[in-house]
Amino acid sequence: MKTRRNPFSSNPAITGKQVANDLFLVLIGAILQAAAYSIFIAPAGIVPGGVYGISIGINHLTQGLWSIFPEGLPIGKVSLCFNIPLFLLAARKLGMYSGGKTIATFLLIALLTDLITTHITKGLPIIEDDPFLAAVYGGAILGLGVFFTFRAGSTSAGTDVLARVLGKGRNIKTSNLIIFIDSLVVLFGLIVFRDLRVPLYSLVTIFVYGKVLDLMNPENPNKAIFIICENPQELRALIIDELQLRATYLHGRGMYAGVERDIIFMIAERKDVPRLKQYVLEKDPKAFIATANATNDTLPPLI
Repeated sequence: MKTRRNPFSSNPAITGKQVANDLFLVLIGAILQAAAYSIFIAPAGIVPGGVYGISIGINHLTQGLWSIFPEGLPIGKVSLCFNIPLFLLAARKLGMYSGGKTIATFLLIALLTDLITTHITKGLPIIEDDPFLAAVYGGAILGLGVFFTFRAGSTSAGTDVLARVLGKGRNIKTSNLIIFIDSLVVLFGLIVFRDLRVPLYSLVTIFVYGKVLDLMNPENPNKAIFIICENPQELRALIIDELQLRATYLHGRGMYAGVERDIIFMIAERKDVPRLKQYVLEKDPKAFIATANATNDTLPPLI
């Protein structure tokens, strides 16, 4: 089958079929996430961390302030005010194809969230007087939507980008920074709504969201990766500086020809693997990349 060159990427391995599949997954993921925010989470006054948690709080604060927005600033539009600059911070590392999918994702979520709120729910909760049920359903649908977004190799920008920027050059785990930032967002929700139930229901949403993602991705989230290429030293700056990953050189010798060369070995999160493969193949189209699930794994030392 002849491979068509994709205008969004310099990697000729991406086919038109893959682009169509990715865009379909992006659309499904955006619809589900928008439905979770606009139908369950926002009407119940739940602040589940992240950009949309901030946007829900700002929407509540601005209700009745301006006649043009009597119901408060639209959640989707406010989210764009945060997601666009966050995307620009990470745009160079995403690449054109991955960056294009990310733009489509957060634009669709913002558009659909405001569309559903304005024309379907009218900002009213679909489940009356039961925020716990709204938290459970909202978290489950949100987790399902994020799963489809990840399957497309996309993200919705958000606070994980900010965490990566803040953690750059510091000996702090990105996951810890994400937890810290999202905790501040939940605290912001408590201050805005002045209701102790808000952080409790928000934690329920976050817990259900995480469990749904775990259920949809039962395998280990980390991958063991081996890269064999002609010039492994040239990939060092790409892996360490651009992708901000860790790796180790293993010295090996081919069994057939007896050629000695360095092999790159690394442990990376599953979500980073598609971008890593794309970047490596752009540098060396003949590179061989093998992956396997990593069990009982720890990050390799910085050597």
